Formats: sequence, structure tokens, C-alpha cells
Amino acid sequence: MSDHELPPLPYDYDALEPALSQQVLTWHHDTHHQGYVNGLNSAEEELQQNRGAGDFESTPAALENVTHNGCGHYLHTLFWENMHPDGGGEPEGELADRIEADFGSYEAWKGEFEAAAGAAGGWALLVYDPVAKQLRNLKVDRHDLHALWGAHPIMALDVWEHSYYYDYGPDRGSFIDGFFDVVDWDEVAGNYQDVARLFE
Repeated sequence: MSDHELPPLPYDYDALEPALSQQVLTWHHDTHHQGYVNGLNSAEEELQQNRGAGDFESTPAALENVTHNGCGHYLHTLFWENMHPDGGGEPEGELADRIEADFGSYEAWKGEFEAAAGAAGGWALLVYDPVAKQLRNLKVDRHDLHALWGAHPIMALDVWEHSYYYDYGPDRGSFIDGFFDVVDWDEVAGNYQDVARLFE
């Protein structure tokens, strides 16, 4: 059984201001993300106990908790890594070429991604689809509803209300704009290159 731990933020808590405030990052990382880590560890411990006891009555709920908390943990980790105090701008190199090939232009990709972020009840994701061998945007509700089997997220934007309401109130659009001010395109490009090498 894995003992999952909360990864530290890759920057100081105030490093992304004004896009994301120190207070929001503190709550979001230290309390909210920690809750998913705790929930995942608890669910895996329950599954292990059930296997040992041969009693599987609570197993379906524990399996659902693995999915919910595991996705919450993994996507939050990607979300933190996708941002940097010196971020912003537009992608370059292989990632920029791939976005243009798969979406027609950066502007078309961004418009579609922003539409997903504006409507999602959880996450907007840029993923690599290894079956179609292309990039896709996904609108994911909660942490796993409307996910695509086999797809590999390379960029994640958390649009749950806890991500932005303290800083922006109900103005999710301004929060999305703020995210693009701190996107670490080098990190996203590295994620793309890593996964594309596996399947192309």
C-alpha cells in the first residue's frame, strides 16, 4: 500500500500574487489538497483491511474514495506544477506546433480551453490522447466525471469555487485570465514531450 504525502509547493505561498493570493494558496494547498491525500491513504488502508479480513461490504465505497481522492490529489499536484511566478505568455517549440496542428491555432485552443474552464464543475484539462495521438481539451466535473480513459493530463486548471472565490468572488473569468498570467509553459511542454515519446 502506498503512503501518499502532500508535495510541497514549488514556490512560496505569495509567489503567484496577484493571480492567486497567499491566503488562497495556503488554504488550498495545506488544507484542501491535504484532505485528498488523507482520504486516499484512508481508502487504501480500508481496502487492505477488507482484503485481510475477507469482508468486502465497505469495499465499493472505499474504491469510489480511491478514485475521488486519488484524482483530487494527482490533479492538484499537476495544477501547482503548471504555474510559476515567471510564467505567462504563450507556448513555444514542439508544444506550440502541436497545438496549432491539433486545434488550428493557439487562439482556437485557448478559446476552447477557456470555454471548458468556464463550464466545468471541477477541472479544465489539456490532455494527450494516445489512441488518437493528439491533444484534447477536457471539461471534467468533480475530479473524474467526463474524463477520457487512457488520456494523460499535461495541464490542469482547478475551477472549483475554492480556487478563486476568495480572490475573485463569482468572476471565474478573471481567475482564468489570472491563471494564464502564471502558466509555466516550459513545464507543460515537458509533460507533453514525456508522454508523446511513449506513444509516437
